[in-house]
Amino acid sequence: MNDWRRVSLLLICAALAPAGASAAAPTAAAVTSTGTALDAYLAGLSTWQGAFAQTVADSRGKRVGMGRGRLTIVRPGRFRWESAPDGADDAVQLLIADGRNLWFYDRDLDQATVKPQQEALPQSPAMLLAGGADLRAAFKVAPGGRSDGLEWVTAQPRDAQSDFREARFGFRAGELQQLVVVDKLGQKSTLVFTDVRRNAPVEPSQVTFTLPGGADLIGKPLP
Repeated sequence: MNDWRRVSLLLICAALAPAGASAAAPTAAAVTSTGTALDAYLAGLSTWQGAFAQTVADSRGKRVGMGRGRLTIVRPGRFRWESAPDGADDAVQLLIADGRNLWFYDRDLDQATVKPQQEALPQSPAMLLAGGADLRAAFKVAPGGRSDGLEWVTAQPRDAQSDFREARFGFRAGELQQLVVVDKLGQKSTLVFTDVRRNAPVEPSQVTFTLPGGADLIGKPLP
């Protein structure tokens, strides 16, 4: 698996659902003494939709891949992630969590894989931040200071078996602008968000998977 695909899958599990808030996102100044800009930003999350540009760098800082995609979140526990490397005409990878099953479809292979959602992502930020779990039960969350014009919050998984070492959320004027994820090998992926829409209606079909005709299916979905 090439670097772009591997890190894309890591981000699916490590970074899908922190991007969302109420229609009027609280600013950093509204954060209480026991919270962070991330806590404030997540308050009142219903749905979130946005595009992202992705850059992947190895542990030495050398760029090894670029991509783009779109993310849709519906709380609790549902999301849609579409991504492709730069130069591809259409999204190559599609991941949908429908509340019971986690579906991964690779258009190049015309192959889908399905697993029970709670089995596939029991401790991932995707599930925790999409709703229904305490952020601090699974992550060490702390302010990360200011740099590059952004206010940063750092989240480190408490589970030593997690595939990522750290996630950093960058906010400007209370809005999530960047997400940086560092894996166990020191490889870093940066997402820059644009075209963000909070709490806008989302069609149910966006978080429902239908197997394309002729595609292979690995696994058995829960009814």
